[in-house]
Amino acid sequence: MLRPPSLLLKDATVVATMDDAGREIEGGGVLVRGHTIEAVGPTRELPAAADEVIDCRGMVVLPGLVNTHHHFFQTLTRAVPAAQDAELFGWLKALYPLWARLTPEMLNVSAQVAIAELMLSGCTTASDHLYLFPNGGRLDDTIEAARMLGLRFHACRGAMSVGESAGGLPPDALVEREDAILADTRRVIETYHDPERCAMLRVAAAPCSPFSVSTDLMRETAALATAYGVRLHTHLAESDNDVAYSRERFGRTPAQYAQDAGWTGDHVWHAHCVKLDAHGIDLFARTGTGVAHCPTSNMRLASGIAPVRRMLDAGVPVGLGVDGSASNDSSHLLAEARQALLLQRVGGGPAALTAREALALATRGGARVLGRDDIGQLTPGMAADIVAFDLADVGFAGAGHDPLAALVFCAPARAALSVIHGRVVIRDGHLTTVDLPPLVERHCALARALVRGECAATDPPRGTLAEWSPTTRS
Repeated sequence: MLRPPSLLLKDATVVATMDDAGREIEGGGVLVRGHTIEAVGPTRELPAAADEVIDCRGMVVLPGLVNTHHHFFQTLTRAVPAAQDAELFGWLKALYPLWARLTPEMLNVSAQVAIAELMLSGCTTASDHLYLFPNGGRLDDTIEAARMLGLRFHACRGAMSVGESAGGLPPDALVEREDAILADTRRVIETYHDPERCAMLRVAAAPCSPFSVSTDLMRETAALATAYGVRLHTHLAESDNDVAYSRERFGRTPAQYAQDAGWTGDHVWHAHCVKLDAHGIDLFARTGTGVAHCPTSNMRLASGIAPVRRMLDAGVPVGLGVDGSASNDSSHLLAEARQALLLQRVGGGPAALTAREALALATRGGARVLGRDDIGQLTPGMAADIVAFDLADVGFAGAGHDPLAALVFCAPARAALSVIHGRVVIRDGHLTTVDLPPLVERHCALARALVRGECAATDPPRGTLAEWSPTTRS
């Protein structure tokens, strides 16, 4: 039987393992065999030969970053004027009519762009929450994009079922029947979910939010997830209006509502939780319920400062999410780690979050939130998801005193190298799995058509994506 190919990353300025001991290895290296890590240590203690050897001198090497919350489709509606200066509910109401025009091609192309941007920021695993499916769109459209680019992917089958006429926030035209939602959730789980260790694709069940689905759907989805052994994801306690809706509609705080609906436990993670109260923090800590912290989006929409320090001290699992690119306008996960540090310090002082804690949220923390024990650190047996940043970049000039902390304190950089599942997907700062210029050109054309309402004239019939999609490279 042939031995799997090997890859050696050697002579890094520092390898930050993010392991249980927090080892940082100067002059370190990582040996990959096939899809997993075989050895980590000083380069002099590793084998000198491999099928491929990459010199990482002048670089910081660390585990691939993990993004726990995103909405890929929103890259098409960045900086839309009508939504630039609104809080959450007003922002959504301004964008719902545009999103109602989304097509399958738009879902696929926007996902490719979001994934490319994430990967260039050092992300190797991402979760995406797709909760509306107009005009024949399906979760499959984003799954195809992740496979094309080589991202480790957690696809969340979202949903909205309570429209304005029934007291919800979204327009009636954007909601689905609940029986259809549950049926399609079963379909995508049965078709795509891979529970095996080092899986490249998993599926989660993810009704959008308490203000867009019924309590019955929340409960039925929780039961479905238990039956299939998959995770649950939704938005919770994001803003004051979100909390007010929960109290008025359900007579409960968001955390109490989640508990009553069966949405707590170590298989559940909630996005935002900006307004999670003391009871909620204690509940999440006791049950192992995770939180996707999205600091830039929370600032952009003036939602507030999530109590991350208190969550961490209580033992709540916390990871980072860039959130949708219409409330962040960026899909840069390393930038999100920096924002997490800065925002906690605004509310809690200079010791509220350290640079290493911010990077832990982006690696180990995200892995825990997504229920992964095979990513988030560089140790033997873990999936070979590794990124490196080049300290020769002008943004790091003068920051050699602590190269690892520089990744957070200095201007967010692009990854110079990225390995996902043992495969080099970024080399010398360039993606190897997609040709970006034609992708960006098509994406911009679709974005213009979406906002102007010209979608029908630009969208090819379903099933012809290959006619325009940028050529992938093996």
